[in-house]
Amino acid sequence: MPLTESFTPSPADPPAKSGPVFNWSRYGTLINFWLDVSLLVLLMIQAWIFSILHLVFPRGAGSDWKIWGATPLDWSETLFLTFCVFAAAIVLHVMLHWAWICGVVTTKLLGRKGKKDDGSQTLIGVGLLILLIHALIVGILVAKTGLVNSR
Repeated sequence: MPLTESFTPSPADPPAKSGPVFNWSRYGTLINFWLDVSLLVLLMIQAWIFSILHLVFPRGAGSDWKIWGATPLDWSETLFLTFCVFAAAIVLHVMLHWAWICGVVTTKLLGRKGKKDDGSQTLIGVGLLILLIHALIVGILVAKTGLVNSR
């Protein structure tokens, strides 16, 4: 069940136990909001670091050049780490919206009638994630085979 939907018991369901009620709709909205804010902040940090690397440092700058004590390699490492956090947050964002994405694909793109998730959407999502990770790994390996030292 996606975070944006709330569960409404049917008359056949047994009565709920007394105690605090966790409202998925309310907390899901807050989680999505703060995740989106975090994604925006991470995007802006990446844009700033990328701009520093390409607009402030001279082309081919080595370890002699520093901004606030950090060399271009240090800035590049920070950019990569920021990107890794950003990528993980994007994956989480897609996971939280997966039911909605599947619903849009099913009803709007494929023209089918929407139906309740039987677990197949999760399997499709995991399979797609595995496929994308493998494509990334293949791309890295292909680039590594093309690496040459020009000295």
